[in-house]
Amino acid sequence: MQRQIINTEDGSKTLFIPEMDEQYHSVNGALTESDFVYLDKGYRHNQSPAPVILEIGFGTGLNALLTAIEAENTKRQTTYISLEKYPIEPEEIQQLNYGSLISKQAEELFSALHRSEWNVRTQISPYFDLLKLKTDLTKFTFDEIPTVDLIYFDAFGPDKQPEMWNEEIFRKLFSISNSNANLVTYSAKGEIRRRMERSGYISERLPGPPGKRQMLRATRP
Repeated sequence: MQRQIINTEDGSKTLFIPEMDEQYHSVNGALTESDFVYLDKGYRHNQSPAPVILEIGFGTGLNALLTAIEAENTKRQTTYISLEKYPIEPEEIQQLNYGSLISKQAEELFSALHRSEWNVRTQISPYFDLLKLKTDLTKFTFDEIPTVDLIYFDAFGPDKQPEMWNEEIFRKLFSISNSNANLVTYSAKGEIRRRMERSGYISERLPGPPGKRQMLRATRP
């Protein structure tokens, strides 16, 4: 897939795929959206003292970066597992400016996240371990990972990648979720919410990030 670097409203960059007419983050602010949806409504909300996080779509590594920063700042031991079928290229990584917008620590963490090997668990910092798996979610069996406390569901939109949002996927995610585990996503579509609920989750609509009225958070009872 051909990708282009574009600017978003908060000054952070993201990637745009012309053939899909889809970008990796909101044009209203990549960093703002990631912090709002995945950190504020997910990581900071979840009550596990040492969470295991599963991310659907490593993408640019922005969600992982913000989580690593938060884990270090709060001294909260965090294991982060991310599934990605199409890793981005080194030259694309070098053009992303997330670290420089945040801090020197963030720059170092961002570099470490992308230097880490695929399919090898790596300690990125004292409170953050990363396992990036190069794989296809629709074919992944989940046998090789532990049960999880929090899921960042950050695939491309349901209209762009419908196979990633089907009920079978949500049933698999539910089956590997611990009690009181959360799943957060930027999507608020009614059919996606109903699929989550048919899979066993209790879901709720929350106010969305800038430019989006609502988002979804689901909880395993």
